Amino acid sequence: MKLYIKNMVCNRCNMAVSDVFEKLGLKTKTITLGEVELDEKELSNEQYQRVKLALENLGFELLEDKRKMLVAQIKGAVVDLVHHTKESLKVNLSDFLASKLNTDYSSLSSVFSAEEKNTIEHYYIQQKIERVKELLSYGELTLSEIAFQLNYSSVAHLSAQFKKETGITPSEFKQDLKRKTLDQV
Repeated sequence: MKLYIKNMVCNRCNMAVSDVFEKLGLKTKTITLGEVELDEKELSNEQYQRVKLALENLGFELLEDKRKMLVAQIKGAVVDLVHHTKESLKVNLSDFLASKLNTDYSSLSSVFSAEEKNTIEHYYIQQKIERVKELLSYGELTLSEIAFQLNYSSVAHLSAQFKKETGITPSEFKQDLKRKTLDQV
């Protein structure tokens, strides 16, 4: 049985969700961003409600609507790509998502836009900007190195997109250093 969970955005989220299932005595096969596969074929209504409540107490949401499940999968794939991939982001986003989710991109795009009032491409840009903020706050890479790692065509392009999304330049951000948590993006 698979369950889909909203707001899982990092490995610590996976660990927190794993703890929930362990404490409830439910064995999991796999846990990935936004998705848990259980050994059980089905949960009783009581088990389901206990899981739902335990997850909500941690800021997660158990998804029941298929469209919301698909949006959670798209978000999980984008977050994983931007924040947890070590190589530079030299991928075609539409091909990546279509392949990863086994669904044609136009379907993914229309469901995402209808549910989120945002495009997948803009969500991807928002995630990249949050990643830029993270890398800037570490102070280990130059803006040029960050632009290369996140597959921007130039530092000027990264800076322009950063300013458009945040209202400030990367340099101004470095002076103030305020970031959002990934589930708030």
